[in-house]
Amino acid sequence: MQFGISGKDDYESIYPPIGPFERRIIDSLSAQIAILNKSGIILETNRAWQEFGMENDFPGDVSARGLNYLDVCDQAGGKGAAVAHRAAQGIRSVMTGKFGEFTMEYLCDTPTQNMWFYMRVTRIDGPEPNLVVVCHENVTSLKLAEEMIRERERELALKTRNLEEVNTALRVLVEQRGKDKRELEERVVSNVRQLVTRYIDKMKETHLNEHQRTLLGIIESHLKDVISPFLQKASALNIQLTPGEIHVATLVREGLTTKEIAGNLNISAHAVDFHRKNIRSKLGLNRKKSNLRSYLISLG
Repeated sequence: MQFGISGKDDYESIYPPIGPFERRIIDSLSAQIAILNKSGIILETNRAWQEFGMENDFPGDVSARGLNYLDVCDQAGGKGAAVAHRAAQGIRSVMTGKFGEFTMEYLCDTPTQNMWFYMRVTRIDGPEPNLVVVCHENVTSLKLAEEMIRERERELALKTRNLEEVNTALRVLVEQRGKDKRELEERVVSNVRQLVTRYIDKMKETHLNEHQRTLLGIIESHLKDVISPFLQKASALNIQLTPGEIHVATLVREGLTTKEIAGNLNISAHAVDFHRKNIRSKLGLNRKKSNLRSYLISLG
């Protein structure tokens, strides 16, 4: 242990211990406090400083009164040397008035655990010049909490990236499904037109009786309904129409009047109006002035 004067007895005659009131004040603080004179000699330490010394097997008097703190920092070696040298430089910068305050965070390797401290050095205004207070606050719990928050943020970021990747994959699948559905619909329509419709046209040219022609007309009508773009769009919109409503809607789209539709379907005009009313209701047009034919055409 190094003293800035000839011995500890001489030191204590020049710097007597502080009074009981001041002692109670500095001992009430959780931070480790040391008061240094202009040479770096420790004049006083508080209870937290001394307890830390006892817990970590500090050699000699744990109060460290009379120890030259700057010499200890300057002579430090090993893993903590860089931190100690930086601390000494900061203390001197405050002593000389270059800076009003010096602060730094540092990692301290103790025999039992790694601890984080926040160091703060400030000057004391008074009759004796260049006195400084060196304060070491244990911020290990704060640093651990910060690290935990950073870890949670990293986990959240990873989960967010995973969700984004899943959403991207789902969008691709949905788009592909829509594309596959459209291609299937197009193939069905193409196959019906190429493989079925032309044979129906040929059958019309044969000698059919009235009943056969009626059945063939029904088959042709239903096939047209199957390949109708309007029905495909209505199905996609979850619009459920009855077979009778489908026939009426198809003829309305083609521009036929109620009387013409009734004649084509061999039903009454009243029945056509009934179907038209139901179609408007299912399409959500009851309270709108939209033209039914125009709306049906817009569906495809």
